Amino acid sequence: MVTLSFPSHSLSFVESGTCKSSQVSRVLFSGPDEVHGESSQPKILRDVHISERLMEEFTELARENTEKDLETCGTLAAFLERGVFYVTTLIIPKQESTANSNNILQCQAMNEVDVFSIQNERELYPVGWIHTHPSQGCFMSSVDLHTHYSYQVMVPEAFAIVVAPTDSSRNHGIFKLTDPGGMEILRDCSETGFHPHKEPEDGNQIYEHCSNVYKNSNLRFEIFDLR
Repeated sequence: MVTLSFPSHSLSFVESGTCKSSQVSRVLFSGPDEVHGESSQPKILRDVHISERLMEEFTELARENTEKDLETCGTLAAFLERGVFYVTTLIIPKQESTANSNNILQCQAMNEVDVFSIQNERELYPVGWIHTHPSQGCFMSSVDLHTHYSYQVMVPEAFAIVVAPTDSSRNHGIFKLTDPGGMEILRDCSETGFHPHKEPEDGNQIYEHCSNVYKNSNLRFEIFDLR
């Protein structure tokens, strides 16, 4: 297991309470966007703060797989303080990445008990996951949606980060299932593999961008690479 801390322990800290507004910014998106419109969320979601550098470090750790056109995935864990989630831990589990003859990429996490152990030891919430689309666009596939449902059904604020280095319109996106529409579709779907989903009856998309996720440059974070 490889453990990395950013910045170094001697120089870094996590502020208690609210962070300075000058160092916290809402995650914004630009370029073509097929997932848009007003948020479908009927209830108020708690804010989530994440370090942009954490995303950059994950992208670098995934580079070897990305150059081989293989996906890489990781779990994002956070602590809850005064009603705000702070993502301080990225866990990259032992995993198997494959690409079939139709160029369909998949990443399957293994030994997930090790991930749960790290979260439990630090009393962290599994608030999301991050994975790459090495040669595809920035979107959520049907398999991604089913994977994400297992997170969001536990923690309503859970989000999925897609890193797509070859997408010229946007190289990453932060998504969640719409609620109730998307959540109901995934709850009632028993299909596996890649397959189409019907549109929610409420007229919204099945998933959307998160509006409650903020970049926070104050956050110290750790990376556990279990591969």
